[in-house]
Amino acid sequence: MKKYYLIFVAVFSSAVYSQQINEFRFLRYNDTISIDSTNQNFYYKIKQITVSKKAKVFLFFGGENRTQYQYFDNENWDEAYRDENGFILNRALLYGDLKIGSSFRLFSQLQSSSSISRLNPNPLEENPLDIHQLFFEVRIKNLNFRMGRQELYYGSQRLISVREGPNSRQAFDAMKIMYQRNHLFVDAFYGYYVKNNFGNFNDKIDPDTKLWGLYATIKRVRFLNNLEVYFLNLQKSKSTFNTISGQENRNTAGSRIWGAHSNWNYDIEAAYQFGKFDKQNISAWTFSINNFFNYQINKRIQKIGFKAEYISGDKIQNDNSIQTFNPLFPKGAYFGLAALIGPSNLIDLHPFLEFQLTQKLNFNIDYDMFWRASSNDAVYQPNVSILFNSSNSTSKKIGNQLGASFDYSINKYLSFTIEGTWFNSGKFIRDVSNGKDILFTASTLTLVL
Repeated sequence: MKKYYLIFVAVFSSAVYSQQINEFRFLRYNDTISIDSTNQNFYYKIKQITVSKKAKVFLFFGGENRTQYQYFDNENWDEAYRDENGFILNRALLYGDLKIGSSFRLFSQLQSSSSISRLNPNPLEENPLDIHQLFFEVRIKNLNFRMGRQELYYGSQRLISVREGPNSRQAFDAMKIMYQRNHLFVDAFYGYYVKNNFGNFNDKIDPDTKLWGLYATIKRVRFLNNLEVYFLNLQKSKSTFNTISGQENRNTAGSRIWGAHSNWNYDIEAAYQFGKFDKQNISAWTFSINNFFNYQINKRIQKIGFKAEYISGDKIQNDNSIQTFNPLFPKGAYFGLAALIGPSNLIDLHPFLEFQLTQKLNFNIDYDMFWRASSNDAVYQPNVSILFNSSNSTSKKIGNQLGASFDYSINKYLSFTIEGTWFNSGKFIRDVSNGKDILFTASTLTLVL
């Protein structure tokens, strides 16, 4: 096991380059590449190819590889899930971006997700080769029209994200219109979720899961700094919440403000959901706040912060209303890479500290305290499937989670993270399972090109 991991580390650690002529973005189709650069080394030549200088036709390439070792002790709160050696997950992404002037582009991206020594991997961990993104985009003045398979990412990723934590990122087959003028950004989109499947080039849209919405962002708002408002609609032919399954047509209306005043940084979001689930009316909501203060020690930035969330759960079973909040398509590692529970029917209190030890090395530590918002509702996984139903316990206490990580930036292209999570099971977990405490460790090597 260790031999395989060392091979991965050696291969990707060897990729060191002398200069960076582009800015990498979390959404790779937003990479900024310097067309006028005079750098003519090998990396630059394969990164950017001039098809026609006169017509301003350029072809760009980029990629990234993430190699991750994970180990669970008492996975799923049960000592029966035993893997003495742990396992390796590897994700490779490679893109090509054809740009014609400033009005047209064709973007494509391949994704390969694999695992070594993972017992019973799922399609999020083992998806050997597939088209992750393939879209064209047309720009007319302040409007951009994009159509095809693409990643969607909005706000704090509480509701729509690229699912960075798991081994496979998520995408949608969608149409999107983007408007931008000064400090106003408005997106309108309509699409279907793309479901990951085992095998090659067989990821297809899920016709039973449709999403459309409007998302507006206004920056430099007086007193608030930044403001977002949104309306989203999710339609699924079958969903399950607690003990009920049925068709879901759910609307989400919400708003978020974020910004900074002096050393204080804030991020506050609230959302309300309504619609129909089976024959019941939906009435669910969430409120979250993320505050932290910056201060400096020896010119190094340090942070002390506190997060809190209330995410509603169903109050009374078998009535005419359901209050379980659906987080739609959140980031998979919502409460850390271990991704033990998801953001439904939950109260979360979360203090944290971040220390910049050197220019390249950061240390982070946080402590999560979890309760069920309603003792009549289940505990859910990050994908909103039921983890434990509510039938065997009246306790609200789920447990406490301690997490810590070291993040080291080796250079502009290569980074390394080592982290650990300890989950102390609360009374609810002990009532509905074997209730063992979970220990999770991981190390991640990321190469970006």
